[in-house]
Amino acid sequence: MYKHILVPTDGSELSDKAVEAAIKLAKLAGARITAFHAVEPYPLQGAYAAEASGVAEMQPEIFAERSEEYAKRVLATVAAAAKKANVACATDYATSRSASQAIIEKAGKEKCDLIVMASHGRRGLEGFLLGSETQKVLTHSVIPVLVYR
Repeated sequence: MYKHILVPTDGSELSDKAVEAAIKLAKLAGARITAFHAVEPYPLQGAYAAEASGVAEMQPEIFAERSEEYAKRVLATVAAAAKKANVACATDYATSRSASQAIIEKAGKEKCDLIVMASHGRRGLEGFLLGSETQKVLTHSVIPVLVYR
């Protein structure tokens, strides 16, 4: 059975449900989990950054600090739920332009034997245009992936 489960989370409601399922599975299997959050780098670069709205008003250092704080909050929630269920849990986050690649790399580095993650279920043109990090993990991971919907 599984011994080490990677649980990527973005803090969304659906992701929280996948976390719950992963913790239950880990408890049944006697496995441990590693909760993981991929932090996006500062999205605006170059001459047009000052003209974009919203994030552009935030300095890269502040953006990075807030992203890190968010990651820590999300991961602390997972760690607390795992502790309540008596499931061993480590947490980590990484900054990456590709969440799917960061997830795959983390699973390999930690020698996980399963990845449990949510899928928002985007289909058709929306799914094609937006891309799905879950789909990318499914496509490129050599480690089994359990998708929660």
